[in-house]
Amino acid sequence: MIRREPEFGSHSTKEKSITMTFDFTLVLGGAASGKSAWAENHVLSFSTQPIYVATAQAYDNEMKKKVLLHQKRRSAKWRTFEEPLALVEQLSALRKSEVVLIDCATMWLSNLLLKDQDVSSAADSLCAYLPSFEGRIVIVSNEVGHSVVPSTKLGRRFQSDQGHLNQKLASIADRVVMVTAGLPALLKGRLSEDMN
Repeated sequence: MIRREPEFGSHSTKEKSITMTFDFTLVLGGAASGKSAWAENHVLSFSTQPIYVATAQAYDNEMKKKVLLHQKRRSAKWRTFEEPLALVEQLSALRKSEVVLIDCATMWLSNLLLKDQDVSSAADSLCAYLPSFEGRIVIVSNEVGHSVVPSTKLGRRFQSDQGHLNQKLASIADRVVMVTAGLPALLKGRLSEDMN
């Protein structure tokens, strides 16, 4: 279900008056690389009330524990929206000048595959929409190109689709950051002093 932001929320007057153009950071990393924690700290460095769009669905106990860990790490400053599939629709429902963290594109892609949806078309739609978003977006995504080739057909399809999605996102991003062992390496663009 798509949640819309109320017209008058808990923003301060200063925050309401900000006019922001599209700004997009893609944060890549392997499993347990620290990419989500880095992205959260990055977002909090320039927003006091960011939005967190969670795409994961907890189908088993392992995933439930992972989701809980992510939830515990986030403070009450975050406004959380859970949207496993309709990212464009969810972003469209937000107010202008928002600061949004989407965690993560990999879970979103997995959800689409499990629902047997057209992944390429969904990726194209997301990338076509993003530049029209009047706000700041940070998207977390897994880098799967450094891992072994999966043994199953579905696994190989996922690896290929994830790689192509990351390339599409990187092509329109203002900056791309690769996180390894919790440390960021800038691949594209620059991080200004207020984007630590």
